Amino acid sequence: MVVKTVTCSFSEYKIYPGHGGMYIRKDAQPVRYISRKVCSLTEQKKRPARIRWTVAWRRNNKKTEAAEKSKKRSKKSFKVQRAIAGMSISDIQKRREQKDEITKKSKEAALAEIKNRKAKKANRK
Repeated sequence: MVVKTVTCSFSEYKIYPGHGGMYIRKDAQPVRYISRKVCSLTEQKKRPARIRWTVAWRRNNKKTEAAEKSKKRSKKSFKVQRAIAGMSISDIQKRREQKDEITKKSKEAALAEIKNRKAKKANRK
C-alpha cells in the first residue's frame, strides 16, 4: 500500500495523511506545514537554512547521507625517483649506497677510536 505524502514547505519533512496544516497565501498558492511550530517560524520570517533541524540547513552544511557518499577519497601520494639534471637514476642509487658505506665506515672508525681511548685509560691505571 502506497501512502501519498506531501513535503512541508518549511522543514521539507514528509507530511503523512491526517497530519499538518495548509495555509493559502494571498497569491493563491497553498503552503503546507507539518506543525504549528513550523507555521509560527514562517510567520516570524525565519529562514529554514538558519534553523539546524531543517533539511535545508542539513543540505547547506553537508550533513546528509548523499553528501557523505559522494565525498571523493584522495589518492595517497608515493615517492617516485626521477633523474635529476646530469644524473641518471642508477647514478643516484649508487651515490646513496656509497653514502651508506661511508657512514658505516665512519661509525666503525669512531667506535674503534673510543675503544682505543678506553684501552689507554685502562693501561694508565
